[in-house]
Amino acid sequence: MEQLAMEDHAVAQQSLSDLSDYELLKLSREKDYEAFEELVKRYEGRVYRLGLKMLHSPEDAEDLLQKTFLSVLENMESFRGDSKFSTWLFRIATNHALMKLRKEKGKKTDSLDAPLETGGGSVLPQIADGKTNIPRTYEKKEFLKYLEQAVSELPEKYRLVFILRDVEGFSNKEVAGMLDLSVPAVKSRVLRARLYLRDKLEKYGKGVDSIE
Repeated sequence: MEQLAMEDHAVAQQSLSDLSDYELLKLSREKDYEAFEELVKRYEGRVYRLGLKMLHSPEDAEDLLQKTFLSVLENMESFRGDSKFSTWLFRIATNHALMKLRKEKGKKTDSLDAPLETGGGSVLPQIADGKTNIPRTYEKKEFLKYLEQAVSELPEKYRLVFILRDVEGFSNKEVAGMLDLSVPAVKSRVLRARLYLRDKLEKYGKGVDSIE
């Protein structure tokens, strides 16, 4: 009997893994906590990674992870399905991350048109050639440690947009929805982040344009 119960549980878990996010959320609303655990399992790695990149602390990233899924659990009835579940989830996570940063540093706003300082001068949009592919270089193992350092040095507003757009792979429209920005503002910030990173990598002697 015990073996049969274990097999039934395994079948249930397998079927849950085959369900869509929306189907799992629907079951979660009906107090199916195994369905909610499947959602957590599906996204906890990405949410933790976002927290680590934004907050630079494993403890804070873990706290962000817990707060994010607690918010999802408490507010799942308010999700209307106008966006993908992952977009809604990451909006909650980014809101918690920003609240943490602002609590520590005080709310700080920068002009969207202000140049980024890189230590050796300002990076301006005019130098963009549109050919640099930062997401592609991010996957190159030999550049990881340099790019990780450069990303950590990005100003908050650009770092978050870059992580959501170029690392996590959300669309400009999805990122705009998460951060209450216009799509042109997202595009502008992504461009500035890429320019900043290209400049930093060149200073490290690892110019991104040299990648095949």
